[in-house]
Amino acid sequence: MKLKKIGLEYKNKKFEITVKECNWFKKISGLIFTRREKAKALLFDFKKPVQWNFHSLFVFFPFIAIWLDDNDKIISIKNIKPFKYNLSPKKPFEKVIEIPINSRYNKIIKLLVDD
Repeated sequence: MKLKKIGLEYKNKKFEITVKECNWFKKISGLIFTRREKAKALLFDFKKPVQWNFHSLFVFFPFIAIWLDDNDKIISIKNIKPFKYNLSPKKPFEKVIEIPINSRYNKIIKLLVDD
């Protein structure tokens, strides 16, 4: 998996996040069985609009999910708790970023969760 920087805008604030691009296996497993403080932000790029359901079964810590369109515009953001299922926005999306809630991503988490 290679690292990639993505620029996003939320509530009129721009920020950049470095993510690991997921291969087909990591698209299936995501953050499952990952340790919270070692977990890194993941990018799932489907290359076309899809409407998959995600889950957080066997992810033992909360994380932020960001669904993006083909232009990296944010469609939806959700704070995901452990052991939930059927997590998806109503609109089709092309990319998803999973950001573990850990010390590495404090600044980004505060921007996305706090007002």
